[in-house]
Amino acid sequence: MKDYLRLLKFLKGHGRLFIAAVATMFIASLFEGFQLSLLVPMTDRIFSNKKIVVPNKLPAFVTDVIEKLNAIDPQTLFWMFPAVVVAALVVKHLFVFGYQYLMSDVSQRVMRDIRYQLYAKIQGLSLDYFSYKRTGELISRITHDVNVVENAVSYGLTDFFRQTFVIAMFVVIAFSIYPKAAFIIFVVFPLIGIPMASIGRRLHKISKGTQEKMADINTLLLETISGVKVVKAFCTEQYEINRFRQRNHDYYKLRMKSIKRIMAIAPLTEIFGAVCGVAVILWMGQTVMQGGLSFGVFILFFGSIMSMISPIKKIGNVHALIQQALAANERIYDILDAQPTVREKAGAATLGEMKEAVRIEHVDFQYGGEAGVVLNDINLEIKKGEIVAIVGPTGAGKTTLANLIPRFYDPARGAVRIDGIDLRGVTFLSLRQQIGIVLQETILFNDTVKANIAYGCHEAALGEIREAAERAFAHPFIEKMPLGYDTLIGDRGFRLSGGEKQRLAIARAILKNPPILILDEATSQLDSESEKFVQDALDKLMQGRTVVAIAHRLSTVKKADKIVVLEAGRIVGMGRHEELLKTCPLYEKLHTMQFKT
Repeated sequence: MKDYLRLLKFLKGHGRLFIAAVATMFIASLFEGFQLSLLVPMTDRIFSNKKIVVPNKLPAFVTDVIEKLNAIDPQTLFWMFPAVVVAALVVKHLFVFGYQYLMSDVSQRVMRDIRYQLYAKIQGLSLDYFSYKRTGELISRITHDVNVVENAVSYGLTDFFRQTFVIAMFVVIAFSIYPKAAFIIFVVFPLIGIPMASIGRRLHKISKGTQEKMADINTLLLETISGVKVVKAFCTEQYEINRFRQRNHDYYKLRMKSIKRIMAIAPLTEIFGAVCGVAVILWMGQTVMQGGLSFGVFILFFGSIMSMISPIKKIGNVHALIQQALAANERIYDILDAQPTVREKAGAATLGEMKEAVRIEHVDFQYGGEAGVVLNDINLEIKKGEIVAIVGPTGAGKTTLANLIPRFYDPARGAVRIDGIDLRGVTFLSLRQQIGIVLQETILFNDTVKANIAYGCHEAALGEIREAAERAFAHPFIEKMPLGYDTLIGDRGFRLSGGEKQRLAIARAILKNPPILILDEATSQLDSESEKFVQDALDKLMQGRTVVAIAHRLSTVKKADKIVVLEAGRIVGMGRHEELLKTCPLYEKLHTMQFKT
C-alpha cells in the first residue's frame, strides 16, 4: 500500500484536474448504464408488444418510467427509439472525449514533473554518486522507467476509475432487477482475484528485471556509440554486436514472460464470465418462461452481469500495469531519495573574492567510505597570485586534491579554507564562480562553437567570445568552419580534433576570467606548435591569478612558484623545480624518466 501511495504522490499539484477527469468519467459511465437499462426494455416493448415486467419493487422514479413506457404505443416508441439512441450516444461520447482528454493532460503533466524532478535531483547530487551509477542506467530511469509510470497513470488510472464506475453501475442494475440472482456476482467474481493477485506479484518481479535489462542496453549503447573510435580502432565491432545481441535477447525473454502473464488475464476472466452466464440462465430461465419476468428485462439483467466481464478484464490489465509501474517507481525513488554527500549548509555565507590564500589543513580523503585512503594528512597553502603545480605518479591523488578546492568533495578530516573561511560554510555559487577549470578530458556539448565557449557566461557578447577564442588560439580554425561561431560541433565535439577541443575549453575558461584557475594538464592534447601558443596564452592568463596546475609532463611546471609532489596520497616534496631535483628522490626519478631515458 505504501508503494501505491508513493506512486500517487506524483499527482500532487494536479488534484483539481484529476477530480474533474474522474467526475466526467462518472457521468460517461452513467450514460453507459442508461443505454442498456433503457434501450433494451424499449426494444422489448416495441417488438414483442408486451408490457415490461420487473419481479421486485423498484424506486418510484424508475417505476414511473416503466409505467410510461408501458403506456406508450409500440409504434410511437419505434419512431422515438432512433432519436433516444443518437442523443444518448452523442452525450455519452462527449463526456468520454472529455475524460480522456483530461486524464491525458494529467498523465502528461505528471510525466513532465517526474522527468524534471529526476533531472534536477541528478544535477544536485554529489560527484561521488556518479562514480558508482552508470550513465546509461540514469538515462534509462528518466526515459524507460518514466514511460512505464506514464502507462500506469494515463491508461491504468483511467481504466481503474472508469471500469469501477461501470461495474458499480451494472451491479446496481442487476440488484434492482433480481437481488437474489445478483448475489452470484459476489460468489463467482471474487474468485477471479486469486489468479490476478498471483499474476500481479510475478509481474512486479519480472518488470523490475526488465527495467534493469533496459538500463544495461542503454549503458552499452552510450558507451559504444560515444566510444566508437575505440571500438573501430581495436576492431571489436563484432564483439560489441554480440554483446548487444545477448543483452537485447535477455530483455526480449523477460518481456515475453511479462506478456505471457498479461495475456493470461483475458481467458481467465472469459472462463469465469461463461460460468457466471450459464448459472444466470439456469437460475432465471424458468422465471422468464413462466412469465414472471419479461424477456427484455431478463436480457437487461443478463447483459448487466455479462457486461461486467470486460471491465473486470480491464481492471486485471490495470493491476498488471500498476505492478510494472511500482517496479519502475522503486527505481525512480532510488534517485529521488538519494542524498548528496556534499551539501550547501542552510544559511551559507557568500564568499568574497579571495584576498589571501587557499589553505588545505590536515586533510584526509577516501571515496565512499572505501578502505583505501586517497589523501592522507595533506597540508598546503596556495597564496593569492601563486602558481602551484601538483605532480606525482598515476593514482597519487593529484586530481582529487584539486577537486577539494571547488568543493566537488568534502574531506573526511580536516578543512579547506579560503581566507580562513571553511568552504563547507559558503554557497556553491559564490565559491565556484571564482574558479575556472580546464580538464584533461575535454567536455563539450552538441551545440554551437559560440555556446560552448560562453557556457556559464550565457550573456557574453560575441566580441567577448571572439576575444577569448583569439587568446586561446582557437579563432583561426573557428573562422574556417562553415558557419564560424554558429557551427555545430557535434556530440562531445566529435567534429573537432583533440587540440581544437582543448582550445575551446581554454577559451571557455578565459571568458569566465576567474581569480582561481585549476588546470588539469590543459595542454596535453595539443600539438607542439599549438601547445606553445596556448602555453603563452595561459602564461598571460595566469598573471595575477591563483593557479593550481595538475601536471604529468614536468616541462609544464618549471615556471611554477611551488611544486607539490604527491605519492600514495601524501606530500613527499614541496618547492621549486631546481630545489626538488636535489631534495626529492621521487621528483628526480620522474624527471629522469621523462628527460633522460
